[in-house]
This record gives sequence, structure tokens and C-alpha cells, in this order.
Amino acid sequence: MLDIKFLRENPELVKENIKKKFQDEKLNLVDEVIGLDVEARKVQMEADELRSKKNQVSKQIGALMAKGEKEEAEKIKEEVAAFSKRLAELEEKEPVLQEEIMKRMMVIPNMIDASVPIGKDDSCNVENERFGEPLVPDYPIPYHADIMESFGGLDMDAAGRVAGNGFYYLVGDMARLHSAVLSYARDFMIDRGFTYVIPPYMIRSKVVDGVMSFAEMDAMMYKIEGEDLYLIGTSEHSMIGRFIDQILPAASLPLTLTSYSPCFRKEKGSHGIEERGVYRIHQFEKQEMIVVCEPDDAMNWYQKLWQNTVDFFRSLEIPVRTLECCSGDLADLKVKSCDVEAWSPRQKKYFEVGSCSNLGDAQARRLKIRVKGEDGKNHLAFTLNNTCVAPPRMLIAFLENHLQADGSVTVPKSLQPYMGGKEVLVPKYNSIEKAGKAE
Repeated sequence: MLDIKFLRENPELVKENIKKKFQDEKLNLVDEVIGLDVEARKVQMEADELRSKKNQVSKQIGALMAKGEKEEAEKIKEEVAAFSKRLAELEEKEPVLQEEIMKRMMVIPNMIDASVPIGKDDSCNVENERFGEPLVPDYPIPYHADIMESFGGLDMDAAGRVAGNGFYYLVGDMARLHSAVLSYARDFMIDRGFTYVIPPYMIRSKVVDGVMSFAEMDAMMYKIEGEDLYLIGTSEHSMIGRFIDQILPAASLPLTLTSYSPCFRKEKGSHGIEERGVYRIHQFEKQEMIVVCEPDDAMNWYQKLWQNTVDFFRSLEIPVRTLECCSGDLADLKVKSCDVEAWSPRQKKYFEVGSCSNLGDAQARRLKIRVKGEDGKNHLAFTLNNTCVAPPRMLIAFLENHLQADGSVTVPKSLQPYMGGKEVLVPKYNSIEKAGKAE
């Protein structure tokens, strides 16, 4: 959410930003906010003047009564009553105006960074850099669900009977691989100086409102019926919510945190061949990075965060690239964002496995997360978040990039301690041969 003072003083800049995000339907909101803000300030000014006059005049009543000038005192009482009536009207109007302003401010997008490429949707995202050589073996790579099933490691039919579409059972080596990746990610981030946290998996609506846009909430969040609680779609939500209404000492920043959590998402509109298997699901687990810092440090941390994810995947011998998100692909609260994509030998292209975002002071403004500076004055913090790893989607990249011609899967040295020392996972049958026969 923008600072209303900034919008008041720079309406054309805000409108231009809206145009860059291809949200022209929101342009009228800027003028509406300005009009409501003018009215709200007039109401506040009049109310303040009336309170001052009421206090001044009220003091005269006692003095007049003491002098026996009851008639004059009664006139002033009538004047005070008139002040009180008008003041009551204004005090009733003030919160209504502020609520109308807030409704509009909550949907006006944040100002994007000057470096963000301009484009309408994700087709306009720009590749930044590649890390590792994207190879395609001389044998076919089966669909990831078929690879998992060759290890007896995936049961979506039973999950469908138990919970419906979009859920899964991981079994045996696949379940162990899933947990191993998360454990390795935890230690990887701790070794980089981040503090490990396990947060609440449910949050209240005021936290939801503080960490995401209404459109995102509707598309993602599961509401707990009859309670003011939502299941988190990512631990970023509860991690940032931890600092709601807090004033943080400047000396305590930056806060560099890494959190584990299950994540729950509606995933509206999922469809197509790549939506089968465990690519797009309602429940998954994730190791996240969160930073709360001073405004001047935010871009430095942005660079460090996405680099952490790149380094993590490269340590598992998975080729990746970074993709700069264009203006139209940025969620409303984001200043700048990039995706980390892993190489898929089967699809012969990259696919998203994580996202890094600088949200500026948008979340901090909504949640009132402030920093007490060395000068004793308070200012808003900046917040950032990034995915370290999110299995089981990450398992797709892992299995495809480590699948051997005999159907086995190699385990990189970095992960072997978390897999009981195993160097190779041996399947019950060769998924490559089975796929060939099916064709």
C-alpha cells in the first residue's frame, strides 16, 4: 500500500505506474482517493476547531455562574450544545471517509522499481542469467509421476479417494527424498546465517490483509469455517505477520529468517498436462527466506536472496536460470521480483521452482511494522521473501536431472548424508523402458 502523502503529492506518477501494470481500470481510484482525502481533511480540521472552541467556551460557563450571570451562562450552554451536535456529526463522518480511502488505497498497486521490464503478462518476463549446462540425455525422460511410481513412491489414486484431486501420498524413497531436501535446505540456510523458524500454519484476517492483495487472497487462501483463521499459502504470511504493530530497534536489523511450513493453496484455474502429477497441488511444503531490513539495504538483500536459491539448486547439480518478472506479472504489493526456474530435460525448457520478491514498505505499512532510528524517529521497515525450495515440485527437477538410463536416480554428495548415505536410488522397474513400451 502506498503512502497517501506520496499519492497526494504525485498523482500522475501513481497513474503512470498503474498504466505500466496494465491496470487502467484502477486509474479512477487515484482521483477518488484525492477527493475523499480532501473531504476527510476538511472534516478533521473542522472537528479540531470545534473541539478547541468547545473547550474554550465551556470554561466560561463556570466563571459566569460564579458571577451569577446565569442568563449568559445558558446562552453559552446552547452554543456548546450546538458545537457538540455538529462535532458528533463530524466524528461519525470521519471513520466512514477513512474507510472509503483505505478501500481504494488497498487495491492501488505499489510503485515498481525503475529496473522492472514493462510487459502485460508473464510472456514478457526477461531471462537474466543461466547457471549450469542444461542437458538432454540420449534416452527419453518419462513424466515425473511415472518416475515416482517406478519407485513405488507416488499414490495419487488413494489420495483422491481420501482428499480429492490435487493431493498425493509420497512413499518410501520418494518420501525420504522429499524430507531430505527440506532438511538439507534448512541447514543450507542456517549455514548462510539465517535463523530457523517454524511459524503458525494459520493466520488471522488482519494478517492476510497485511501481506497480500485481495485478488491473491481470493485465488489462494483456504478459510477456516466459523473462525477468523486462514491456512497459510506460504510461511512468508505468518513470518511477516509476527512483526505486526511492532517497533523494531534499528540495531536489530536486518532480520534474516528461514522458515519451514506446509502450504495450502486453492490453485484456481489449474489445467493442462503439466497440472497432473505433483506440479500444481493444494498442499506442499517449503523452506522460505524472509528479510526485514532498512530501506537502503533492500536491493542488496534482494540480490542475495535469489542467489541463495541458485546456489542451493546448483549444489544439487540442477541447472537453473533467473527470470525477471515484468510489470504486468508483478503482484500489487511487489516492487521487484524474479523467478528461479529449473531445467526440465523432459520438456526441454525451464519451469518455475521459486520466486524472490522485494515488497518495499507495502507490507510494513499495512501491518504497522516500524523501525526506531538512531535519531529516535520511527520509519517503516522493508520486507523481502524468497523460496529456497518447495518440494514436491522441486522433486520433478531433481528426478529428471538425475535419472539414469537404467531407471535409477543418482543422489548428489550434498544430499547423501540426508539420505542415509545412499548414492543411488534403485527403482522397482525401469520407468524409461515402461514408457517406451507404452508408446
